[in-house]
Amino acid sequence: MLYLSQVIGRPIYSFAGEEIATIKDVIVLYGKEDYAPLIGLVARYRRRLFFMPKDRLKEFGTAGAKLKTDILDLTPFSRREGEILLAKDVLDKQLIDIDGKRVVRVNDVQLISVGDEWRVTGADVSLQGFLRRLLPTGLYGSKKPVEVIDWAGVGYLATDSKTVTVQLKSSKDKLSKLHPVEIAQLAEALSPIHRTDIVGSLDDEIAADTLEEMSTENQARILEDLDEERAADLLEEMSPDDAVDVLEELDDEKAQELFDLMEDDEKVDVAELMSYEADTAGGLMTTELIAIPQNLTVSQSINYLRQMARTPHMVYYIYITDNADSRKLVGIITLRILILSDPNEKIGNLMRTDFQSVNPNEPSEDVALKIAEYNLLAIPVLNEDKEILGIVTVDDAMEILLPKHFD
Repeated sequence: MLYLSQVIGRPIYSFAGEEIATIKDVIVLYGKEDYAPLIGLVARYRRRLFFMPKDRLKEFGTAGAKLKTDILDLTPFSRREGEILLAKDVLDKQLIDIDGKRVVRVNDVQLISVGDEWRVTGADVSLQGFLRRLLPTGLYGSKKPVEVIDWAGVGYLATDSKTVTVQLKSSKDKLSKLHPVEIAQLAEALSPIHRTDIVGSLDDEIAADTLEEMSTENQARILEDLDEERAADLLEEMSPDDAVDVLEELDDEKAQELFDLMEDDEKVDVAELMSYEADTAGGLMTTELIAIPQNLTVSQSINYLRQMARTPHMVYYIYITDNADSRKLVGIITLRILILSDPNEKIGNLMRTDFQSVNPNEPSEDVALKIAEYNLLAIPVLNEDKEILGIVTVDDAMEILLPKHFD
């Protein structure tokens, strides 16, 4: 085992033992395997940088490198796709530690010899890793334990390298294992460009869920930086109320461009919500809800849920309407009661008819207070004809109340 800091700047010797160059950097192939293999060195001779392939090396370690042959190819070094330079691209950069669910800074890189090749096995994020680089070899001899992140657990490397797209293909599956809240928190700890890279690398559903956990300002910045078609796809996946919030954060021209690219079904919901003032129930509500006519049986209702093209992420309550052609709200039933009831029972016989509601122009703070007062998970928004327009959920209510509470 050795560390990158122990080889950078060390000499490269010819087959005859003459010092002919120095090690400027170590090149690994990223994205195909969990432990990136060393494929060569960036060597420096005077002011010239050239590539030294691994198969030309007879020895490699803390004493430097020794060649198998005295023949050198001094063609100037040029990075190829998928190549990562450990000193340039990894040292002092941030990475996401999946297991620790945190963003850390790389102070050194650990390499281990496996058979006839060297592989990157970890990132040293401890103070000892930094001191190892800072102090001369003869002076550094700390026996304090180091903290090395398993390279297979690296979910994202915040490198400035153009090969970032390669490593994102590898890291996407690792990041996707985390909860969107955790991905959002980690992404927001990085720079805007890397934040966009992370969201852009995820599948649409996970990316949209992650965006919804970010601040509106960061949502807007990411959508501005993404390809317009992809940004529109993510807006379609987001809850309509969240999509409205981020569109209002964008400048008018950009918002209109993205809105025009959205599918018609999603456009309708978003356009409807945009007609309300932001600080009202209408501006706070989402149109993602489940409404079922009261003449259906429990069994028919469950089948209806299964056949829905798009089920809300969170099913708080099921809203019962007068009939299939009406949006007039006549009752509410919980998902728990629906599942536990007799399959042949009409849901009209199971619903609660005494429920709280608000009108679309009611101030958002009053709506939030009512949700808190009655300990609700959601509250329906009704028009003058008692038709359900949408619901305000408890998470949106808490965003209004909590800041005031902590003030």
